Formats: sequence, C-alpha cells, structure tokens
Amino acid sequence: MKRYSVFAVAREALRQHQGWERAWPNAEPKARYDAIIVGAGGHGLATAYYLGRNHGIRNVAIIEKGWLGGGNTGRNTTIIRSNYLQDPSAAIYEKARSLFETLSQELNYNVMFSPRGVMMLAQTQHEIRGYKRTAMANSLQGVTTEFISPARVKELVPIINLEGPRYPVLGALWQPRGGTARHDAVAWGYARACAAMGMDIIQKCEVTGVSQKDGKVTGISTTRGDIACDKLGIVVAGHSGVMANHAGFRLPIESVALQALVSEPIKPCMDVVVMANTVHGYMSQSDKGEMVIGGGTDGFNNYTQRGSFHHIEETVRALNETFPMISRLKMLRQWGGIVDMTGDRSPIISKTPLGNCFVNCGWGTGGFKAIPGSGWAMAELMAKGEPGPLALEFNMWRFKEGKFIDESVAAGVAH
Repeated sequence: MKRYSVFAVAREALRQHQGWERAWPNAEPKARYDAIIVGAGGHGLATAYYLGRNHGIRNVAIIEKGWLGGGNTGRNTTIIRSNYLQDPSAAIYEKARSLFETLSQELNYNVMFSPRGVMMLAQTQHEIRGYKRTAMANSLQGVTTEFISPARVKELVPIINLEGPRYPVLGALWQPRGGTARHDAVAWGYARACAAMGMDIIQKCEVTGVSQKDGKVTGISTTRGDIACDKLGIVVAGHSGVMANHAGFRLPIESVALQALVSEPIKPCMDVVVMANTVHGYMSQSDKGEMVIGGGTDGFNNYTQRGSFHHIEETVRALNETFPMISRLKMLRQWGGIVDMTGDRSPIISKTPLGNCFVNCGWGTGGFKAIPGSGWAMAELMAKGEPGPLALEFNMWRFKEGKFIDESVAAGVAH
C-alpha cells in the first residue's frame, strides 16, 4: 500500500489525482480465519491492528453489519482524557492517550489529534474535594493533571461565566495533554493499516449465530455465509448483549442512547474542552467552527440512533448559564449513539463462558478516548488467551465477586 506524504499529494496533483488507490478493499469472506473481530468501529479495528502489529496474527477478518465506523465511532464528541480516579481506569486511558500522541505517524494517516487540554469544572464544594482527590491520585498514577483556580479557568476559557447564579465556577481539574481527535479518521486510519497487513474488512455482513463445539467457538453464521475461526472477538458496543445472546451467555450491561449536537459554525472562541458535570454538559469547538455539545443518556433502554428535543432543551439550558453566548447560536444537527452501560460505568475486556470467545464492551459514554488502549489490551487477551495488565481487572465476573471499578461514583460522570 502506498504511503501518504506531501510528495505523493504533489505527484497526484500533477496527474489529476488518478493514481490514488482504495484505502481498503471490499473483501469477500474466506472460509476460515485465525481470528474474527465482530464490529468495525474504532475498538474493533484497533484490536485487529494490534493483533497484527504486536502479535503477528494477520489472518483476521473484521465483520461489520453496517458500514465501517458507522456506529458510535462516528457519533461521539471526540473527547480524549485520562484523568480517572481508579488505578485500572487511569492506566488504560493513559495508555490510549499516549498512543493517540503518535497515532498519525504510526498509521501514516492524519487522525487530527489535538492536545488542546480538557478541564472538568468544579461547581460545588463536593466537586472541589473530589477533583483535588483525583489530582493527587493522578500524580501517583503518572497522569499529569492539576486543580486550577477560577481565575485560571477564565484565562483559558474567556467566554465562560464564572458567576452563575446556581452553579458558579469554583475551579477545575485540568489535564493539559487531553484533547480531541477526528473520530472518522481514527477508524479510517486503523482500517487502512489493517488492510495493508492483509486483513479482510467485510462490511454489510450481519452475524446471525455463533457455532460452538465442546464449549468452544468454532465459527459464526452471517448473512453472507458461515465462516470458521479459531478465535472470536465481540466488539460491538451497544449491541454487545445481542451478540452475547447469539453465543449463549448474558452480559451485565444495558443499552441506551447518548445524544449530542453541534451548532452552526462560528469564529474561533474556545480552544479547550470543557466538561460541566454538575449541570451535565460538555463542549468544545471543532476545526470547522461548530460548538460540539454533549449531554446525557436517555432514561430508558433503547437502540435508537437519533436525538430527542427534550435532551436538547435540558443540555443547552444547563450550559447557557455557564456559556451565555451559546444562547444566540442555531443548532446545525443532532444525533444519538447506542452505548452499553455497566453497573460501575467501567468497561469489560474479558474471556467469556464460551472458550476462545472474548468480549470488549461496556465503555458507556466514554469509549472513543480509549480506542488505542482498548485495542491494545483486547489484542493481547485474544492472542494469549489471558488478560494482560491493562485488562486484568476488567473481567466480566467482577460484578459477581463485588470487585467493582466504580467510576460513576469516583468521577461523578462516566464520560
């Protein structure tokens, strides 16, 4: 596969861009693979990539019932941070953040990583105590964060209103190397790299069953025929429960819609990411000038990928107090993504009751930021059959054993 470079762009410009090749081919399923990954989103593609890069397993198929990156990977607000309280969470998210730093160079594809900084506003005394505790925990974990004053918040975000009548800004937890990346580009970059290693990306192919013998997976049934495999990885986010049902076991998750919206484009006015967990809204400005705004999940289980007006009202009403200028903006578009939530709001990267079948799910509302670290850990699990240090505590049996990694309580929000 040809490398992208400034010289390649110049060369193709001289011949009307007729020499570009497809970033990845539309493959036909083979009869058998060493490993099958179900789900061609960011996590699934990253798993396949690190299977090949780190473990030399390249006879791999990535199966997608829709189109590549058409699920949550293309439906999120692109926040990247690692300032979590619990040690297992901080480790895997910091691994992901560090991989994002050089991902464009590694994949030879510009994922537009922007380490612009992420701040989480403290708007109550409880949040001040919680974020100071997190900052101290992060220092022990090797994650660079600090608790900053309201004056420093105003310096970093001039458009913010510190004196909200209900929830004034009392400080913030600041991670200067957090930021954003282009969500589609992350999926496209991994897909191109997987194709370059000879892996098959098979789109428009829905899994309808999982074959097994003597308690081990032997293959899958799809709308494009049966495919045999030695190992199966389930990485399908909000549809993890559906796939687990095909395999004959249940997962401790529930699926709900998470909603977001963007405003009309405006001139640059905000070059950091701000999360306001008390009022439950978060905002950044995209490279196109849109204000990217995210809010909460629906209060009921569902599989819809659309937004709803009551969530727009709740989210924008809450953020209006902290950012009065957004009250004058028009909404450009809204959408929803199907997220899978665990009871402790931490992921599952685990073996399953079915031998040689592995699952990566439960990332809830914060999966995009974890893509490289998640793929790294899942690939190690599939290659070796046992979890490595990153995935060790994220097994699915922790809920039975009471070994929770409770980020919903620790962080105050699961994003």
